Amino acid sequence: MQAQQSRIGQNGRIVIPAEMRHALGLKAGDEVVMRLEAGEIRLVALRDSVRQARELFRQHVPEGVPVVDNFIASRRQEAAGE
Repeated sequence: MQAQQSRIGQNGRIVIPAEMRHALGLKAGDEVVMRLEAGEIRLVALRDSVRQARELFRQHVPEGVPVVDNFIASRRQEAAGE
């Protein structure tokens, strides 16, 4: 997809061109995550950012491991030792 221009409007609003919104599957009301990387703004749909985080997490913690239960148990052990 080619670069497209947009203007910064009142209150810092930027219109994302329709072609780009469609390519990202974005619609009005969707939440996005913005990051500043090497002087550029990177915009990712929140649902995609969450999916990426889950995939990264699963690379280190296999499916079925009770992470939350293990965390709570370790906190309870620490509290009991205080």
